[in-house]
Order: sequence, then C-alpha cells, then structure tokens
Amino acid sequence: MLKKLTEEDFAVLRCPLESGRQSPSALAPILVLSIFLQALMFVLTYVVAADATLFPYKEEMFVIHLLITGILMLFSIIYSIPNVYMKGQKVQYILTVIVSQNLFGVFFYICVVFIIGKDKYISEESLLIFTYITLLFGLLIFIVTCIRFYVLLVKGQYRKESKKDKLRLKLEFSIQSFLPQIILASISLLFVVQYLVREFGIAEIETIIMMILFILLFYTMLFVLPEQLVILYCKYRFDSFNYNKNGKLKPMGRKGV
Repeated sequence: MLKKLTEEDFAVLRCPLESGRQSPSALAPILVLSIFLQALMFVLTYVVAADATLFPYKEEMFVIHLLITGILMLFSIIYSIPNVYMKGQKVQYILTVIVSQNLFGVFFYICVVFIIGKDKYISEESLLIFTYITLLFGLLIFIVTCIRFYVLLVKGQYRKESKKDKLRLKLEFSIQSFLPQIILASISLLFVVQYLVREFGIAEIETIIMMILFILLFYTMLFVLPEQLVILYCKYRFDSFNYNKNGKLKPMGRKGV
C-alpha cells in the first residue's frame, strides 16, 4: 500500500533525522546506555518481580528473554562503533527500535504480570486471562494506530509544502486526532483496574498506580511503533532518509538505495 506514495508524502518523518536526534552518531550513545538499562531491567524483572510469582512459564520466559536481551546488548556494542554504524545505518535503526520496545515496553509489561502473580490466592487461569486480554488491547491499539497513520499519509498530512499544510499537521496531532487510541487505552486501563480489584483483591492505591503506569508505558510503545516502522521503511526505500559518510542527511529527490 505504501508503494503508491511518493517521497514527498513522508517528508515530515525526516524531521527527527534533520534535527540529528535520530542520526547514527546520536543513536550510538543511546545504544551504549541501553546495555546497562536492559541489564538492570532484566534483574528487576526476573529476580525482583519474578520472585515467588505464580505466573506460568516464567522459566521458559527467562531463558528466551535472556537470549534475546543478550543478543540485543551484543549488537548494541557493535553498532555503537562509528565505522560499523555508518555502513549499517538501517540495521542500527532496526536495533534501536527493538531495543526501545524491549526496554520500555516488554520489560514493564512482564513486571506487571509477575507482580500480580505474587498473590497466592490468584489462579494461573486468572493470570492468563488477564494477560491475553491486556495483550489483545495492545494489539488493537497497534492496529488502530497503523490505520490512522496510513490514512494521514494518504491525505498528504506528512507532506512539507505550505504554512497552511504545516498548521493543518499541527492540528492533526491535537488530542482530538488521537481519540480512537485514547478511547482504547482508557478502556484497557479501566479493565486493568477493575480486574486487579475484583479478581485479585489488589486495592492499595500505590500498587494500582504503579501497574497502570507500567501498562500505559507498554501501550505507549505500541502506539509509537507504527511510526518507527514507517521511518524504517523509508530508510530502505528512499536514500534521503539516510546519512552520507560525513554524517550529513542526504537531500530529497534521490533514488532509493
């Protein structure tokens, strides 16, 4: 579907690249920092949060997640080296997307289900039902965001043309434009609170707030994932979404690499 769109239809997505915030040299130190953060989150998740939890398959999750996180940490070291990331900008960006989703989405979600599983009166069936439903809400948020993103692209809302278009773009990113995602997120968070209180007897306000924040972080990462994937698509399709050997963003109007 995106093949029908031209380079100009994605122009606004170059903004974080033009500012240098997502340049290879800027992503490199972030990847280095993520190594320590992922190690910390792994300990907090599988040592602290997983202690005495009744959540099933935690041993299998530990092994699989350890392997994935270890590979991400290894590649984070490799793609923080200038000679490597300048030749593999696309791979570095893919790595950054996966690392960010793992660090700020997956870890926090697993922490929630592990903490809930600490209650000895909770059955495995209830835990799995909670997991399936919250993941379903996450999938719906991702799908709705993808659809909305595609509609905006087709309408030309990511084109850089006139001041009127820029103003229209700003208005599009108002709260009203995110109404479907806000409704889905609100419903899912309401479900989380009701389920925690009704099924698990968790009524401490501090615990509920912490779990809501963790779930919200997970949903927020799913919300930004479509944009990350579209930028990645543009890096493969358009040369102008990549940097030259001198670290400068290539101009628009060039053919894809």
